[in-house]
Amino acid sequence: MYKLMALPLVLLSLTGCAGIAFQGQGIPVAVLYADASTGQQATQNNLGKKKGEACATSILGLVTTGDASIRAAADAGGIKQISAVDGSIKNILGIFATYCTVVSGTG
Repeated sequence: MYKLMALPLVLLSLTGCAGIAFQGQGIPVAVLYADASTGQQATQNNLGKKKGEACATSILGLVTTGDASIRAAADAGGIKQISAVDGSIKNILGIFATYCTVVSGTG
């Protein structure tokens, strides 16, 4: 009986943990739902027409997979000269969160 009661309490205490893996990115993290983006870096290069995106996913803040690095995003978009780097996060109930790096530039 106590084990059945303990499981919901443990799961409830983990609510909001998925976004913890991506804190420090300058994007607010909410408990119920978040879908936000921000500019992170820019260079003096002309803003190119190419874009590349790379994402990492976190589940309950316990397991994080993926490569959201600038290099991975540049490679995905075929970008050789980076002009801007943006980031976005989606967080659903603190259970599932995805952080993406978006790179703009020229090939």
